[in-house]
Amino acid sequence: MTTKTLIRGGTVVSMDPQIGDLTADVLVEDDKIVSVEPNISADAEVIDASDSIVIPGFIDTHRHTWEAAIRGCAPNATLDDYFVEVLDTFAPVYRAEDVHASNVAGSLECLNAGITTLVDWSHINNTPDHSDAAITGLQETGIRAQYAYGSANLSLAEYWFNSKITIPGDDVRRVRDTYFSSEDGLLTLALATRGTGFCMEEVVRAEWKLARELGIPITVHVSMGRLAGRFAMIKTLDDYGLLGPDTTYIHCCHFSDEEWQLVKDSGGKISVAPQVELSMGHGWPPVLLSRRLGLRPSLSVDVVTTAPGDMFTEMRAAFGADRARVHAEKYEPNEQVPKEVLTVREILEAATIDGAYTAGLEDRTGSLTPGKQADIVIIEAKSLNMAPVIDPVAAVVLCADVSNVDTVLVAGQVKKRDGKLLADVDKARADVEASRDYLLAATAEKQQ
Repeated sequence: MTTKTLIRGGTVVSMDPQIGDLTADVLVEDDKIVSVEPNISADAEVIDASDSIVIPGFIDTHRHTWEAAIRGCAPNATLDDYFVEVLDTFAPVYRAEDVHASNVAGSLECLNAGITTLVDWSHINNTPDHSDAAITGLQETGIRAQYAYGSANLSLAEYWFNSKITIPGDDVRRVRDTYFSSEDGLLTLALATRGTGFCMEEVVRAEWKLARELGIPITVHVSMGRLAGRFAMIKTLDDYGLLGPDTTYIHCCHFSDEEWQLVKDSGGKISVAPQVELSMGHGWPPVLLSRRLGLRPSLSVDVVTTAPGDMFTEMRAAFGADRARVHAEKYEPNEQVPKEVLTVREILEAATIDGAYTAGLEDRTGSLTPGKQADIVIIEAKSLNMAPVIDPVAAVVLCADVSNVDTVLVAGQVKKRDGKLLADVDKARADVEASRDYLLAATAEKQQ
């Protein structure tokens, strides 16, 4: 039996240039969008979207979701501090149940904020039970996610900076066969590798080979902060013959002109985490630069140890940072600021359709296009922080916050309605708080 949902009378920002922005209805049948046009007549459950803005769900292309249990533990950290305070302190004592609790709470946090697709960069696979726990946590919430299987985190000295330890191919294959037998499900698989500078050459080659044998995409942090910015990671990957369109490069704050061209020529994808890059010292978020080179940068939260977990923060950080950089460059020579600066629509593209492109899901999500999956967010626009709306794109990017996210659908399933998550939030919070208590106690004991 077909289930129909009609989202009625909203201001639709479709992110599809063929459809555009319009006051319209959105008809959903089962898990797909079937029509976006005014005055649709259908025998369907009606969701009133008047005085609201209807957008495709946000897409976070890089988040270490396992860190939800230690939210806010490193508010003042630089990147160097993060390696010690988080990866060398908390990660080694994480149990599988802590990963599960974090992935449940973290993905519910995403859904609450209108993030319907998440790339879970899971570098906490200390045992096979940890990877199982991460994946089942994502499954429980019904979020659309790319699970990026990463390394263990048992020792900073062992697993990072010229590491000789390779992601276990046997367990990646087990995970693929157990959870990812279909490529059409809500969850897809990727490989989260540490890459050049962080690993020995033989490890880098082995991990790229593994991903390509399995036919899964690769995601890697590159060129962030003083140290990694000097690794020339892209140039080295090119020397190894490993660049390709299956790879997402995260941060990219200190690329040389040659490296940008190498990424572009190889079809590589870009994920930018503006808030963390600004506060932790990675470098200027290169959203404007990469767009002007013809790339399609996406946005990501990265870590809630040091940044908020919503896309509104990331959009504003990206918008403000790149414009500030351009203004600053022109201030001292007293030159006219160029008109080629980021626009709010470009930022919303980065948070939606370009995120889908980065995650390899553009055929499924990222725009309100008939035939795509019904990943839809309704943002109420009656609150004083939103009203009156003149430009709906500006309202979403510069005015809205999590409190305005009224309704969220993933693959046609309502995950949030009337501002309330349809989930056992109390249990998710209790579980992640119990993990916090354990982790704080375990690290305190370790440091004695």
